[in-house]
Amino acid sequence: MAEALNKIGIVGAGQMGTGIAHVVALAGYDVTLYDVSPERAIKGLERVSRTLDRQLASSKITAEDKAAALSRLSAAGSVGDLADMDLVIEAATEDETVKRKIYATVCPVLKAEAILATNTSSISITRLASATDRPERFIGIHFMNPVPVMKLVELVRGIATGDATFLASKAFVATLDKTTTVSEDFPAFIVNRILLPMINEAIYTLYEGVGSVESIDTAMKLGANHPMGPLQLADFIGLDTCLSIMQVLHDGLADSKYRPCPLLVKYVEAGWLGRKTNRGFYDYRGEVPVPTR
Repeated sequence: MAEALNKIGIVGAGQMGTGIAHVVALAGYDVTLYDVSPERAIKGLERVSRTLDRQLASSKITAEDKAAALSRLSAAGSVGDLADMDLVIEAATEDETVKRKIYATVCPVLKAEAILATNTSSISITRLASATDRPERFIGIHFMNPVPVMKLVELVRGIATGDATFLASKAFVATLDKTTTVSEDFPAFIVNRILLPMINEAIYTLYEGVGSVESIDTAMKLGANHPMGPLQLADFIGLDTCLSIMQVLHDGLADSKYRPCPLLVKYVEAGWLGRKTNRGFYDYRGEVPVPTR
């Protein structure tokens, strides 16, 4: 029997953290959202409320569902509010240094039996676990973006992850109405090992002048039946995140086919990170997105 996980803490009130909080609260769990900025955690809860409103308007949930989910959500005033959590999911930016600093802050306040998980989309679970005081109770639980919509969750065990941790995490994900796939602890796991090189190749196709932003996205939507073009998808993911994952693949696998496209690097250096900055391969500052190349 997998151990029960009832109180869930989420670290990071960005897009992924609030998405996870949304889904977990809707599934009936008490959720505490923590961010280094308490104000950001409060704004994160407001974002969850707006997403619940959209689900209510489209009849995906009832008014009772929304009220119940909101009643289970709270914003942490300090890291100490995570002390009685059964599971804490770190959903910070895709930067190993940042994640290690979070673990150094969070681990001392967690109870000994708590499971600590990371939502990393590419970084070694084994390496991250080594920065904690509980490698056997550390695991990768990688939700897809946007969390309320996407059905898949990748579970990734580090070399030290215990069976009890894995089984409890798998049982927890099942209660969220998500489908689990299990990946070995290799750079970028399954989804991003396949997806990000495709996006990177689309950027190379743009960089080399093979096609424009619009023609590349149209070609893949209509020619490969993709619901979203690869450059539009890159903007949605965040170009900084795309670059981080490609760097993990390139560094971890030492294969030139994973070299990040120089144009991707240039956009990130310019601060053109996609939807979150209103400019990437498309300019989102007007009523209709306009290709930037």
